[in-house]
Amino acid sequence: MSRKIQWFLIETEQDYEQAMERFEEIKYAPNDSEEHREKLLLVHLIESYENNLWNLPEVDPIEMIKIRMDDFGYKAADLANAYGDKGTVSKVLNYKQPLSLNMIRKFSELLRLPVSALIKEYQIAE
Repeated sequence: MSRKIQWFLIETEQDYEQAMERFEEIKYAPNDSEEHREKLLLVHLIESYENNLWNLPEVDPIEMIKIRMDDFGYKAADLANAYGDKGTVSKVLNYKQPLSLNMIRKFSELLRLPVSALIKEYQIAE
């Protein structure tokens, strides 16, 4: 099912939700398809909107996760449910293990944080 939408700058929450919904529909589109090109455009538009919308403090990714957990009333168990491994989540939140790419993707979606906020370097405890 291919639906043709003409995309413009994302300026409202409704535009953003529509773009995110469409991205989810086509995120696994083959590289040589029209949907893949649309996906690339959506990534750019979504990232631009998120960067303009969110004035995020300059903190390391783990502190950012903790702030958003507090905002949403989440506990470490909620992150573990999203990620699937309670022990790893605990290690990450205690600076004993770095975030994995899979965690970054899942936590970005769960906590509504741009991926760029979670990929910054930070110190791991020795």
